[in-house]
Order: sequence, then C-alpha cells, then structure tokens
Amino acid sequence: MEDYNLNNSTEDKFGKNINYLVPIIILTISVVIAGIIVISKIKNNNNLNNSVLETSQLDFEPWVPENVKFVNSKDHILGNPNAPVKIIEFSDFECPFCKVLQFTMWEVMSTYGKEGKVSWVYRHLPIDSIHTKARTEAVAAECAGGIGGNQSFWDYADRIFEITPSNDNLEAGLLPEIAEYIGIDRSKFEECLQSGLYNEHIEGDFRDAINSGANGTPYTIVIAPNGKTFPVSGSQTYSTMVAIIELALKNK
Repeated sequence: MEDYNLNNSTEDKFGKNINYLVPIIILTISVVIAGIIVISKIKNNNNLNNSVLETSQLDFEPWVPENVKFVNSKDHILGNPNAPVKIIEFSDFECPFCKVLQFTMWEVMSTYGKEGKVSWVYRHLPIDSIHTKARTEAVAAECAGGIGGNQSFWDYADRIFEITPSNDNLEAGLLPEIAEYIGIDRSKFEECLQSGLYNEHIEGDFRDAINSGANGTPYTIVIAPNGKTFPVSGSQTYSTMVAIIELALKNK
C-alpha cells in the first residue's frame, strides 16, 4: 500500500482541489469500516443462532424406536416408576448440552414429577471419542448407586453436572470427593471404581442408545401412556419439554 503524507505534499501532487476530497475520503473509509464491523457482527450472530438451532432442534422422527429397552429394575428412575409418561435420557457426563438438559429436567421433575405424571430414567451414552473421562464418570455414578442406592446415584449424577466444566475438564481426583460429599464411603467407592463391576452395564446402555437411534447426546425418548414414543435430540428448553410431555399425556 502506498503511503500518503497528507500534511506536506497534498497540493504538490494533486493540486489544491485535493483538499476538498480529503474529508470525503475519510468519510468513505469510515463508512466502509463501519460496514465491515456490522457484517462481522451479523455473521457472528448467525453462527451462534445456527449453533443453537443445530443442538436444540426437535427431532420427532416418523419412525418409532422400537428397539429401545423398556424401563426395568436395573434402571435409575427418579419419580414414580408407574408414572404415565416415562422420559428415558441417554447422557454423557462431560457433554455441555447434557449439563443444560440436566438442569431443565430438574425443573420438569419439580412439577410433573411431584404430580406423579412423569418418571425420569437415566441411561449412559459416553462419547469416548471426544469425552475420554465420561465413561469413568459413568462408572463412578454407578458405584455410588451400588453402594448407597438409587438416590445416591442421582445425587452423584447431579453433583457431577453441578461442578464439571464439561468437555473433559473435570479433574479425575474429584470423583472420590464427590462420593464423600454425598455420604458414600470413600474406600468402598474407590474399590468399586477400580473393579470394572459396571463396565458391562454402561456398554449395554451405550448399545441401547445406538439401537434406539441416538447419534449424539443428549438423546431423549419420551414414552406416552399408550407406548407411543417421541425421540428428541439435543438439549431442550423447559417449555419445549412441557409441550412434548403434554402431547405424550394425550396418547392414552
């Protein structure tokens, strides 16, 4: 780019008329820069909106995921096991969108759970390729449940989601501390964590998720009273989950 010295050589090079052009040039440059900034902001906003849409878009498939295992005694169930609507969630403890959905489901259970209309079933879907710690954390939650019972599983799962930064950023050394935090004996917990006792169970959940149509986390299947299923991909808002639940309740 050629460098112009507007103070010393303007008239020498271009004549006196250039003095009238300087303000116009400056104004034009300012407008162009402002335009670039605005366009950049629009593009950034569009990218953000697209990201939100891609990760939270409802996914009501025309097919029914018939291969999903129905709720059984090996499941971790929160709420009334005989609730008319059952929500099976396949989740990954290091998935940031799973963390968001966890908070949403707390709200769902504070209303529909208390009313006995919805039960929440948690199943594991650790995405090993991007979340190398998620499977160990799933084992940890199972150990907590095995030692302390079903409520301890949920307490442990809740605590992980409360403190994890997500995306493989939870320190492994915190797992025994979480156990102690919820009242689980640390030595028993650490022994269980090293035993591999729940590896097969977690792998079973993983296969169940894939057979049910999951291609990411969180993946949720809402089961209506008549058995009709509503598969939902991504993290949803409370209002969206309410709409799905109300739709399911009508299918008796």
